Amino acid sequence: MANVSVFNMQGKEVGKMDLNDAVFGVEVNENLVHMAVVAQLANMRQGTQKAKTRSEVSGGGRKPWRQKGTGHARQGSIRAPQWTGGGVVFAPVPRDYSMSMNKKEKRAAMKSALTSRVEAGKLIVLDELKLDAIKTKAFAEVLEALNLKKALVILDENDKNVVLSARNIPDVKTTQVNTLNVYDVMKYSTVVVTKKAVSNIEEVYA
Repeated sequence: MANVSVFNMQGKEVGKMDLNDAVFGVEVNENLVHMAVVAQLANMRQGTQKAKTRSEVSGGGRKPWRQKGTGHARQGSIRAPQWTGGGVVFAPVPRDYSMSMNKKEKRAAMKSALTSRVEAGKLIVLDELKLDAIKTKAFAEVLEALNLKKALVILDENDKNVVLSARNIPDVKTTQVNTLNVYDVMKYSTVVVTKKAVSNIEEVYA
């Protein structure tokens, strides 16, 4: 069972915490993690890109000049791809980019992502994260105390003061357990999570 240090908002160690091996100590499956990231990015694509082929561009119904004798290269239409205003050769058309994974694969991918952060020493547990007011400077001081610049902060509840204080800090994102995803866990170099959030994650994924 993994044992990690618990820090306060001033960056001082205030205790230890055991992590559930069923969530934070599994065998890392890189293939599932990759699948989860690719699926999430694919599902974010709108797939509405469209351009017209030569058959869809208006005009160009007749030859612009006769086949021979003009000195020009032969042309069949002014809407051919080589003409300005012509159609696109392999024009993109609207399509569905979405990918799906079953529930067991998603859960296994999340466990692998969290375990990889623990193994790399990139999971920081806070005893609590509370701010008295919406103040970016106060949140920045917490990050400085923890020696962090790029981090994913997992909260146990939607704390408005914390969320809005962190919103304007580059390379920092706040999320909750119910919106946690593999892409964010892998994107940010360090995962900061409160003790209550750790318990909630273990309840959901154990």
